[in-house]
Amino acid sequence: MYFKQSIYILGFFILLASCSGKKEEPAVYENKKLATEQHNSIHLTADQISAIHLSTTTIQNKTMEKLVRLNGKVEIAPSAINSLSSIMGGHIKSINIINGSHVNKGQVLAVVEDPQFIQLQQDYLVTKAQLEAARLNFNRQKDLNTSKAASDKTFQTAQAEYATLTATLKGLEEKLRIVGINAKGLTSGNIRSRINIYAPFNGFVSKILVNNGQYINPSDTLFELINPSGLLLELKVFENDVNDVKVGQDILVYNNQNPDKKTAARIVSIVPNIENGGAAMAVAKMSAFNSEFVRGMYINAEVNINSRYTLGLPNESIVSYNNKSYVFEDMGKDTYTMIPVTVGISDDQFTEIEKAESLKSKKIVQQGAYSLLMALKNKAE
Repeated sequence: MYFKQSIYILGFFILLASCSGKKEEPAVYENKKLATEQHNSIHLTADQISAIHLSTTTIQNKTMEKLVRLNGKVEIAPSAINSLSSIMGGHIKSINIINGSHVNKGQVLAVVEDPQFIQLQQDYLVTKAQLEAARLNFNRQKDLNTSKAASDKTFQTAQAEYATLTATLKGLEEKLRIVGINAKGLTSGNIRSRINIYAPFNGFVSKILVNNGQYINPSDTLFELINPSGLLLELKVFENDVNDVKVGQDILVYNNQNPDKKTAARIVSIVPNIENGGAAMAVAKMSAFNSEFVRGMYINAEVNINSRYTLGLPNESIVSYNNKSYVFEDMGKDTYTMIPVTVGISDDQFTEIEKAESLKSKKIVQQGAYSLLMALKNKAE
């Protein structure tokens, strides 16, 4: 098709050159610059019209829908990346996961051992026993003080000791809770030297930063976990499609390795600024977790724009020059004028023309529009 069209255009220029060589014929073009003239007209002879098989059409009402294809890659929201560490230092006794493992909330990821865990439990049990003794003494001194059998000072000392031990026990109980030891069930018979590191949510492991036997400090990161609900799809939206892609639209996403398997997602935000490359960015979230999508993977997406009844022209009627769209109007007497237009959605055959009311009564060139553009451009240069 392209070869056939090229032959027509070449024949048109040869015919144009032969006609322009005859002295008796007037100039066939107005000598105006294409880039600056609002209306650019060209006059053809009958032979020239025949050479390019020029035909005309009119603006038409069409029911059209648009499939927008996007591309981008998988990212992760910062809030969905969790760096796990141990509340207290110790030696790594075992690691129960590998990179890429899927983990469930509460699953044991690793075991850490250190004598300080024993000391913490011992302190708790000793303080608990001291508190019980302090409670009994406080109640006894309270009764004695009521009957004036004991001094206020003795009662106040017992009261202060009881309050101090109560606070100390509460603090130790909270420390045990943080390291994963249930203080309520702790006795001298079940003191242990190891604590478990648990998964805080359902997700998967992206990094393991320790190994068995390694001593770790509380500030050291052991694992990096990713919450799959935080996976984001960052998609480029080119300028021509920005007005059609909106927040809340459902899309289908797939990767190049498995293009037939498409995953549902929804657009949650659009960055309104047009970048230097002529694209905005749409951010989407998947409806369900898919383990095939990992951070950094390049992906593709399809967006079906709702069909609408609109005015349009055949695609071959519309030409592009300097990133703008034009059509040629048949002015009669073999003269054709280039008119700027704003295009909307397109399909395989037709393109929507926005604000097309002014074109309703006009004859628009269909076949041969590109040849007219090339001829007009060539003359302007």
